[in-house]
Amino acid sequence: MTVPTARRSGPGRAVTVRAAVALGLLLSRLSPRRLRAVLERLAADARPVRYRQVEDCYREVVGASARCAGWQGCLPRSIAVGLLCRVRGGWPQWCVGVRASPPFAAHAWLEAEEQIVAEPGGRDDYRVLMQVGAGRVERVR
Repeated sequence: MTVPTARRSGPGRAVTVRAAVALGLLLSRLSPRRLRAVLERLAADARPVRYRQVEDCYREVVGASARCAGWQGCLPRSIAVGLLCRVRGGWPQWCVGVRASPPFAAHAWLEAEEQIVAEPGGRDDYRVLMQVGAGRVERVR
């Protein structure tokens, strides 16, 4: 997986990114039920964001946190990027599921404009088990 580099940002922006990363790491420890409830509240009044905005937030998060940049950091990374988008007024489609082909593994990712953001593969490569979209609640299964 290629890890994108962060764009330069001012000190206030860097603090916001680090806070989103810290909160993402903390929230990733919640049970799935509690995590979904928290994210649903955050997304309830948000507008959907554009692909480019989510990608920019993604780059900032992985640039600020080595832990979030790795493959095993997908859950805190997806939460942190979602939080950063929310601070900026919107919310992506937040998804948790599994890879559809071997090696099977749990994964968390973000979508915007019906595309997976900054992850290898496409939408057909993953199976959604839970998702939280902007302004609405979507439950799979």
